[in-house]
Amino acid sequence: MVDPVTLCTGQTYERAHIQRWLAMGRRTCPTTMQELWDEVVTPNTTLSCLIHTWFSQRYTRFKKRAEDVDGRASELVSALRSRQIKGQARVQALKEIRKIINSHPSVKKSVTSSGGTAFLASLLGPFTSHAVGSEVVAVLSQLQLDQEARLLLMQPGKISLITDMLNEGTIETKVSCAGLIQTLMEDESGFRSEIVSSPSLLVGLLRLIKDRRHLNGVSSGLALLKSICTKRPETIGSLVGLGAVSKLVDLISANSNVSQPDLLESAFQILDIISSILDGRVAIKECKNVIPNLVRMIMRVSEECTRCSMNVLSSVWEMAPEECARSAVEAGLAAKLLLVMQSGCAPEVKQRSAELLKLCSLNYTATLFISKCKLTRTIQ
Repeated sequence: MVDPVTLCTGQTYERAHIQRWLAMGRRTCPTTMQELWDEVVTPNTTLSCLIHTWFSQRYTRFKKRAEDVDGRASELVSALRSRQIKGQARVQALKEIRKIINSHPSVKKSVTSSGGTAFLASLLGPFTSHAVGSEVVAVLSQLQLDQEARLLLMQPGKISLITDMLNEGTIETKVSCAGLIQTLMEDESGFRSEIVSSPSLLVGLLRLIKDRRHLNGVSSGLALLKSICTKRPETIGSLVGLGAVSKLVDLISANSNVSQPDLLESAFQILDIISSILDGRVAIKECKNVIPNLVRMIMRVSEECTRCSMNVLSSVWEMAPEECARSAVEAGLAAKLLLVMQSGCAPEVKQRSAELLKLCSLNYTATLFISKCKLTRTIQ
């Protein structure tokens, strides 16, 4: 009601509506059906003031809430919770929540404390569209998950959806899915190992690290693969069978200019873990140009890369000492090992270097081996 007026019967109406009633030739009060003895309408100033006050207060509250990001995020979550928002409007609401969280990290706490994580997790399921699922995962991957949300997310139907999106979603969705699964793995007591044993999940991660156009995807994929190999070693055999070794070696070879040291460290750490099992060592040995690539990275990226590279070389060496020694020495391993021994690396790294240097010398005469230790090409 905007312009209230009162009839002679004492009933109040919106001016435009009652005038339309009277214009139709009706001479009765719409509410009481009493005959009107006077057709004059009188403005109801008291009600008009009350309406104006109500609108002013509502507008002030609305404006303040719009400026208050916490209030806006809570409002969106409440609207989603009430099931009033469906279809594309639901996707837009989730996108707005994600944007608010990205712009105002403080909102995360209010969403989490109000039970928002469990509710958002409940939106995922076998019949959830990828459009909704990708936005839910993007939001959840940024929040602190409570126990209820973790238990919900580990339900088979929800894990299946997340795995599908990891394989088929946009790069942003894939990164969010990988991050969310890694968050779930932090709770070792309640995490189900079969989740990360899924071939579909492992294939999705290997595709992620293979696509070097998106370094954020490579980084996320490597981080999750490293967690899986470290916390769930029973999956290493499956990774080897799916071709993880060749993809890691290709990644190392493609970054030989050391433009991405963090990625190289993660790749080397995973390769080091894989070399702990027989199938892994066999796959590494059979991988093309793996020995020269490992040698080239010693003392080139970081101490951690040097340590992992020497560990992998030692593991492969045990399987084919003569073949490995020849290839490694020709690639300049002896000179590299001398550099390690003279560097400021940790004692255990220097000890490993000395052991490898001794193995190198077994297949050469003293004079020939000394010539192999020249530093002419070592730093190239």
